[in-house]
Amino acid sequence: MNLHEYQAKQLLAQSGVLVPPGQVCSTAEEAKRIAETQFASGAKRVVVKSQTHAGGRGKGTFKTGFQGGVKVCSSAEQAYQMAHAMLGQVLVTKQTGAEGRLIQKVLVEAASNIKKEFYLAVLLDRASSRPLVMASSEGGMDIEEVAAKTPEKIIKEEIDPAIGLMPYQSRKLAAALGLKGELINQATKLLQGIYKTWWDCDASLLEINPLCVVETADGKEALIAVDAKISLDDNALYRHKNIQEMRDLGEEAPLEIEASKFNLNYIKLDGNIACLVNGAGLAMATMDIIQHYGGSPANFLDVGGGASKEQVTAAFKIILSDPNVKAILVNIFGGIMQCDIIATGIVAAVKETHLNLPLVVRLEGNNVALGKKILQESGLTIIGGESMADAAQKVVKAVNN
Repeated sequence: MNLHEYQAKQLLAQSGVLVPPGQVCSTAEEAKRIAETQFASGAKRVVVKSQTHAGGRGKGTFKTGFQGGVKVCSSAEQAYQMAHAMLGQVLVTKQTGAEGRLIQKVLVEAASNIKKEFYLAVLLDRASSRPLVMASSEGGMDIEEVAAKTPEKIIKEEIDPAIGLMPYQSRKLAAALGLKGELINQATKLLQGIYKTWWDCDASLLEINPLCVVETADGKEALIAVDAKISLDDNALYRHKNIQEMRDLGEEAPLEIEASKFNLNYIKLDGNIACLVNGAGLAMATMDIIQHYGGSPANFLDVGGGASKEQVTAAFKIILSDPNVKAILVNIFGGIMQCDIIATGIVAAVKETHLNLPLVVRLEGNNVALGKKILQESGLTIIGGESMADAAQKVVKAVNN
């Protein structure tokens, strides 16, 4: 689950991380009122920021032709005009795809007087199975671009999860970024707050880009999280009712929302061969082998280790809701999941959905003989696959015929 920028900043502020003062709104009139409040509080400029889970907002283009989803404004009237141009319109960025995202909220906050930008993130390093703080002096840029062109500018600090981020590690990171004097102390406090937010929220990623040194009204320097992104581990959301309430269904694909109701992991893709698989690793391997034999997967769909007949039926309905699907490949390895149970679910799903697309099924593992027997005696037109390669070739051939 992803959070909007304004939601991420709310959580960071609760842990003592400095963020620009601002408010979120859904109308241009509200944006103007918030801007007036900011100017009355001493702000010289305000920034109006489209709220969407996709990155690249500032360089995005609205389908109306309006350029940019982030705008700096020098008056409340200008803030009104920018918000009016954004709200209710579809923003297309390099991360949204051509379909774009409908902007329903904007964040209006005081524009910071930025002197220096940094990149900072806390994430789970899957290689070491430990938290990792990653920082770079190249703030405001895509970290992938920094990694490709100047990898030496990326600083990494591994964290022992038993004790958390230690103050000496925060000071080490601050010094590596070139911070000095009072900014070292500020960075230590800020990093502790950022790590606490990541840990307490069961986040998979917390990204601050840019983290900025700004000049305050009294001429001093301060470290502020000017932008923020948080991605959460769905498996831990049951522990965070307050965060669950932040979920924005408008940012999620309808089929993915429907799949989540049945605890199915579904991601829509652009191909025409649907996949129904148990296990994320097997699902990725299935998509790879479809691609290898000249096909194009229409989705990632993991039914998990113990799917019921109802879940399998729901999975078929979700698959068939995609008009691009021309064939279906079911690839099941029976471990916790017994092949006879999945076979029964497949037969029931095919009958209930009146499936008329080519269906290739590959079963292997626990109770595989009984599972195949159930499919063979069902009276349905089901193409059997003896191996992953055989099943992939058959489903690609079925689409191309």
